[in-house]
Amino acid sequence: MKRLLLTGFEPFLDFPINPTTSIAQTLNGRQINGYEVTGEVLTVDFSKSGEQLIELMKQHKPDAVISLGLAAGRNCITPERIAINCNDGPVDNEGHKPDGEPIFSDGPDGYFSTLPIKQIVARLKEEKLPAKISNTAGAYLCNNVMYHGLHYAKQHGLNILSGFIHMPASHALAVEKSMPSWSEEDLQKAIIIAIETLP
Repeated sequence: MKRLLLTGFEPFLDFPINPTTSIAQTLNGRQINGYEVTGEVLTVDFSKSGEQLIELMKQHKPDAVISLGLAAGRNCITPERIAINCNDGPVDNEGHKPDGEPIFSDGPDGYFSTLPIKQIVARLKEEKLPAKISNTAGAYLCNNVMYHGLHYAKQHGLNILSGFIHMPASHALAVEKSMPSWSEEDLQKAIIIAIETLP
């Protein structure tokens, strides 16, 4: 059986709930589309999160990596097209605020996702779940983790699928913060569909 590493993030900034935490935990150990899912939750820390992903890739030797992140305010599932070699944005959970420095000084400007993002969006729409490709993962931890995964695979010649999917808020978070939201059931269903789309 093939192996899938599925990562979420802990709560961050002023968002007391991160739905990607529970999705990674709930799908951990599940078998979906010929993949055994290992779900892990990453910290929101520029100095640690990317290295955490790499260590998990070394440990589990996955055939595919899907990292999940909260995009509060978005109303649909958005697989990311590209990760850029840049750390920027608000403070992380340790109080560090980057100022546009590269993730890797010797890394390329960007990496395209190797997930079948067009097919994922098409499948989600078939299931009446709003989705579209996003052309920017920003420069915060989501982009950082996506870049780390793709860079590690490239540097080590690994023929694996790797990429990032941003998700709307859950209803539980929207109760705390007024914003578009999905049910936990639909958020989880969307990720199961994404996994079912993998070759």
